[in-house]
Amino acid sequence: MPSPLFADHPADRPPERDTVEALITQARRLRGGLDAVRESTADTDLVTDPQLRWQRALCDLAVHHLDDLGGHLDQLREGLPTESDDEGAVEDELPAPPPEPAPHERGALLRRVGSAEWNLLTDEVSWSDELFAMFGRSPSEDPLTLDELPSLVHAEDQEGLATMVTDCLVDGRPIDGEFRIVRPDASLRTVHMVGEPVLDADGSTACMWAVLRDVSELRRSQQAVRETRDSLHRERHIAQTEHRLAVELQEAVLPPWRGSLRFPQGGPVALDLAGRYLPSGTSALIGGDWYDALQLPDGTTLLSVGDLTGHGVTATSGMAMVLGALRGMAVAGQRPGPLMGFLNQLLDTASQPALGSAVCGRFDPETRTLEWAQAGHPAPLLFRGGTGRALDPPEGVLLGATSGAAYTQHTEQLEPGDLLVLHTDGLAPRRTHGAEAAHEGAARLLALAPRFAAARSAQDSVRVVVEEFGSTEREDDACVLIARVGG
Repeated sequence: MPSPLFADHPADRPPERDTVEALITQARRLRGGLDAVRESTADTDLVTDPQLRWQRALCDLAVHHLDDLGGHLDQLREGLPTESDDEGAVEDELPAPPPEPAPHERGALLRRVGSAEWNLLTDEVSWSDELFAMFGRSPSEDPLTLDELPSLVHAEDQEGLATMVTDCLVDGRPIDGEFRIVRPDASLRTVHMVGEPVLDADGSTACMWAVLRDVSELRRSQQAVRETRDSLHRERHIAQTEHRLAVELQEAVLPPWRGSLRFPQGGPVALDLAGRYLPSGTSALIGGDWYDALQLPDGTTLLSVGDLTGHGVTATSGMAMVLGALRGMAVAGQRPGPLMGFLNQLLDTASQPALGSAVCGRFDPETRTLEWAQAGHPAPLLFRGGTGRALDPPEGVLLGATSGAAYTQHTEQLEPGDLLVLHTDGLAPRRTHGAEAAHEGAARLLALAPRFAAARSAQDSVRVVVEEFGSTEREDDACVLIARVGG
């Protein structure tokens, strides 16, 4: 009811029926569009994806706002006079509205808002039927006085309600606040109350009126939005931290040299070496790919590339473990075949089991021979005389796939000017699946034979690879190691 405080103000012109009808139509159209958005977020990954949970919570919050808006507009329309003469024109001008909400749905919206008046002079109290329903009471019961109202208010909110009512009755301040009520069925509801004092002729408070709104669902939706937003922020912070750690770990483990490197230094026959890590073109995740070259105590040179499954800190820490073990066993004199067997045993018994592929070679500068073994990995590519081919691979399954696996090794005779290309299988975008996918990168590398022949150094050859495979289409990260045999 309007407050007598404003009795001397001119009454606002009531809204026209066609205006209200247009607003109702727009609200329903928005509600229909929002339902379509909610359906698009109904994903099976909703439980695990914080981004989807946050989006769904925002949609639910918007639904509650639009439902409340629709309920208020319905109330406004029901209080307007019917202008049957204008209804035909309105129907012609407006597009066909969405279906009317069902009566029980419209009633549920209207029951969210109720009104009350407490007369301090006569002690009369009047509640609307909606307010009785909101408090879980029957209209046949007496409405609660201001002194009785706290009996249904949550204990933690009673003091706040008392302060609001006192400020209104004594100081004439408007009421605008929330409190929780405990209904007879023990359910908890959150109520938002706005109201004003009504003054008599001498300025004393004669009564107080208020409009109360059940905002329980709205507050739950807002809480869900806050929680999912906070969860999303935490997930992003964790992801950023893990990414930084993975990058730092990778940089600490992979060879620190940039540009070309010559092994063995000072020997009659040297390998001109260059390598590069290529990050994924579609993801910021760091994988377990590595490349490595190491001069061994006996004058030979260790060459290796490999890849562990997974991404992030787990993959890079596993890669660091495998690469450290590989270097240590190579320095201790293990040949490529037995070395692969020990790596397989390491992954098979690790606290965090993983699968990996690798190729490991040992180049002897005295004989220009490459002794190598592989574990489920693309074979090295040999380029000679402007053409290239894949080396015939020895037997070897993925690392960590089976206990006690045996790995054989092959020996390849190299010649001055030969170019070896070792790479991981994520080098090329996967346009195919199955067995053909593993050969796609090798086929594209073999097609670069004329350009490799024209390159003056291993570093120039790496630049050729980067120009060919450095696009944003690659789904996975990759490594390439190139060795050119000296004269």
